[in-house]
Amino acid sequence: MKRQYFGTDGVRGPYGGPLINEDLAARLGFAVALWLPKKGRVLIGRDTRYSGAALEVAVMSGLRAAGCEPVSLGVVPTPAVARAVRAEGAVLGVVITASHNPAEDNGIKFFGPAGMKLTDEDELQIEQRLPAWVTVLEPEAPAPVHERAAADYIAATAKLLPAAALRGWRIVLDTAHGATCGTTPVVLRALGADVIGLGDAPDGRNINSGVGSEHPEQLAARVLAAGARLGIAHDGDGDRCVLCDERGEVLDGDEILTLLATHALVHRRLVKNTLVVTMQSNLGVDAAITAAGGRVLRTNIGDRYVIERMLAEGATLGGESSGHIICSDVSPTGDGLVAALKVIEVMVATGRPLSELRRALKKFPQRTAALKVREKKPIDSLAHLPATIRRIEEELGAQGRVLVRYSGTEAKLRLLVEGPTVAEVESGIARLSAAVAADGLL
Repeated sequence: MKRQYFGTDGVRGPYGGPLINEDLAARLGFAVALWLPKKGRVLIGRDTRYSGAALEVAVMSGLRAAGCEPVSLGVVPTPAVARAVRAEGAVLGVVITASHNPAEDNGIKFFGPAGMKLTDEDELQIEQRLPAWVTVLEPEAPAPVHERAAADYIAATAKLLPAAALRGWRIVLDTAHGATCGTTPVVLRALGADVIGLGDAPDGRNINSGVGSEHPEQLAARVLAAGARLGIAHDGDGDRCVLCDERGEVLDGDEILTLLATHALVHRRLVKNTLVVTMQSNLGVDAAITAAGGRVLRTNIGDRYVIERMLAEGATLGGESSGHIICSDVSPTGDGLVAALKVIEVMVATGRPLSELRRALKKFPQRTAALKVREKKPIDSLAHLPATIRRIEEELGAQGRVLVRYSGTEAKLRLLVEGPTVAEVESGIARLSAAVAADGLL
């Protein structure tokens, strides 16, 4: 059975729409509490969106009506919620966020007692328990607030590097006007860094607006202007990391993962010699890791699928090209701050600048497109797109690949073509786009 509400990363959509509103939030809270094998404390965090507080109250009301004890963590990064759930033995974690989406959107995602995202089957079972309505019980007192979650997260991540390890470092940090504004800069400064902030003045409506991991242009310019050692950008909820080297060149998740994995392989510290990535990652990752003596495993798009495969294989490093980096020996979910600190650790250990370390990955030419669609018709049912995909795949053979999928969180069709030359991949994207238009999706 197909899930109706949940996508690749929780339930997400425009605030006030059919997916994200106070009514559904309360019903989701009630349903997830029914699904839990036992009732108990549920920790709830959110990002800086203007709609977050109202949705938090609604989720709490549903949880409370079904017998759980909701506890607010306030505005904290997603990985801080995952950590708190695991550290404190809570029965569930909830994060109210739309991640890298604009401020008009919001979302709800859940974390189990181990601090990991729920499976597709878990989410289907929750949907099956959704009531038509919830009788909201007004609490006798306000929900308790956990004021230590952010501080505990800061203390734990700061221990990843020696004290004063960043003394003399100038770092440009873009926190996307989001949940990391009060955590990542605190950690970097505690380690001695001179931090130049971008996207650090949230007002509820500016999250991800021209800043953050989706918009690294300002970050790159500021790194060059300030003569910084590197730049770091997060998304709205802090589970992504995009970096910029001292030359103003942006590194994506594939480059970060390859850098970390090859360094670990050299020092025989990559667990099971395995890196887990998604179908989205560049074929150059496979080439680099294989040449260094490791292996690459691929999953469907979505960081939780990466984590599931990591657990199954006993691997501890994986992620996505978008910047979701999972270092499971430190954090049970993607953590943008942890990823940045792990890269800095390699920079310190080798004494090499980021512009050199990034050379571990030689990318195959790749082009992508995200086309806004009117509806998500099954791709196999379309008249032109499937045949175009097959023709391009036949032409590329083993030297490339084609990936076409609908976004799990937005009304978009995502296209990817990878191949031996720029001309071939650009032609492939153009042909796919034309087929999409001919099928009347745009």
